[in-house]
Amino acid sequence: MSRPAPRTVHIAFTKWGDRPHWEYDALALGHDAHGAWFAVPTGTLITRPGARIVTRQDQVILAPYDAGFVATFYAHGPSDPEPPCAVYVDITTPPEVDGDAVRAIDLDLDVIRGLHGRTWVDDEDEFAAHRAAYGYPEEVVAAALADCAAVMAALEDGEAPFDGATAGDWLARSRR
Repeated sequence: MSRPAPRTVHIAFTKWGDRPHWEYDALALGHDAHGAWFAVPTGTLITRPGARIVTRQDQVILAPYDAGFVATFYAHGPSDPEPPCAVYVDITTPPEVDGDAVRAIDLDLDVIRGLHGRTWVDDEDEFAAHRAAYGYPEEVVAAALADCAAVMAALEDGEAPFDGATAGDWLARSRR
């Protein structure tokens, strides 16, 4: 008995003001209490104006139901090349999952867990510059800062979905 082929979903980030940013196709894996999960297999092309990346390891993406972030969890094991980090979380507007598309506005801030467990916030300078240059509304700024702090705390405390096991289960599903 064969399983149906996974459904392809287009993931598209923009920057504030509807400026294009990263785009790629992923495979819908399913949903859980944390949100919708998508597989990004090795060899997936990820593009933005002026840049192209081909993924070197399997990844899974989480688009939560009610928070302003999109999280990428990287496979890392004997058969995988070393990923750039363990977890990369883009702070965004709450992602919209609509049929075969996922959309979010990237708000510059990133929360990263390195390969050896160190966790940090990146691009605070870019957030401050874009906040002023593009006139982010105060409610968007407040939500981005709150989501950034919540993700940072969850990563540092190892709370699901940042506990390793949750994303690990979805990575395993993506490889079946």
